[in-house]
Amino acid sequence: MVRSVGVEEELLLVDGRSGEPRALSTAVLAAVARDPQGNDEVFESELQRQQLEFATRPQTDMGELGDEIRRWRAEAARHAEGLDAAVAALATSPLPVSPTIGTGERHQWLKEHFGLTAQEQLTSGCHVHVSVESDEEGVAVLDRIRPWLPVLLAMSANSPFWQGEESGYASYRNRVWGRWPSAGPVEIFGSADRYHEQVADMVASGVLRDEGMIYFDARLSHSYPTVEIRVADVCLDPSTTVLLATLVRALVETAARQWRDGEPPARHGVALLRLAAWRAARSGLEDQLIHPVTMRPAPAEAVVRALFDHVRDALEESGDVLPAQEALAGLLKTGTGSRIQRELLQRTGSLREVVAECVRLTRG
Repeated sequence: MVRSVGVEEELLLVDGRSGEPRALSTAVLAAVARDPQGNDEVFESELQRQQLEFATRPQTDMGELGDEIRRWRAEAARHAEGLDAAVAALATSPLPVSPTIGTGERHQWLKEHFGLTAQEQLTSGCHVHVSVESDEEGVAVLDRIRPWLPVLLAMSANSPFWQGEESGYASYRNRVWGRWPSAGPVEIFGSADRYHEQVADMVASGVLRDEGMIYFDARLSHSYPTVEIRVADVCLDPSTTVLLATLVRALVETAARQWRDGEPPARHGVALLRLAAWRAARSGLEDQLIHPVTMRPAPAEAVVRALFDHVRDALEESGDVLPAQEALAGLLKTGTGSRIQRELLQRTGSLREVVAECVRLTRG
């Protein structure tokens, strides 16, 4: 049986003329609720009021998943336009911004307890949910996909600018997100019991409010029977989001088969995984990455193709190998969102023009 996949995307709300982020999530959600054809169960607010999130339904067909992603991006854009605003699939704002934390109790708790870490946290990610049969299978998957997650980060990199400045990173979002104390790569758990014990201990420490603050790069969802891969930037091009979801599903299926066949997870330590994540965030697909098998430097394209080869059997069985090959070839040719943003700045000399073009590209 083919596993179902769902995607959550966080979008940046920006002024329709200046491109500067605007704190309009409450107004956009109100517009969605007033619309007789609105889908208020699809959209929700995020920590910062300059953001809007949507979630797709679980899908087994990647073409249908792509159609739904494009639909909800277009719907978000339509409601924002009614407020003289727009949406942009940008993982950080290229233009300077003073983020506005939401007024809800949870958001205010985060603001009080985490100070600037919460106040500055205007970053947009892409979360991919893949169905699993049990928590035991889910944790076995988490244990086996750990070294491959930085490759997904590199492919999605879409945040080169921060507060109007060149960050020097392809995914500066990853560096900012890593300020949360529960974020990043984790050790091998070995069992569902051990996973849940670790989560319970982290919440009991008093540092985290609840399980929703378990910000691992990949975790068991606390709301759905899925593993949730959270390492990626929101992707500028929706076709990259679909490619990411396709590879994530194949990665989950491959890991589950390894577990059923008795193949142990790679024993790479968290320290090495953190270095691999830094390398991916720094250069995206423009330089070397750390190879997930050898944990040594290798050309980014070779590492991406190693991921593809690693999951090829699962891609073939789900019927995704040819569309994934085509999408991957397009990504390697055109580059990540980070590369596109930098090329736009080089061509136009204006971060406002970068945002304006990214608004257009968000719809695909």
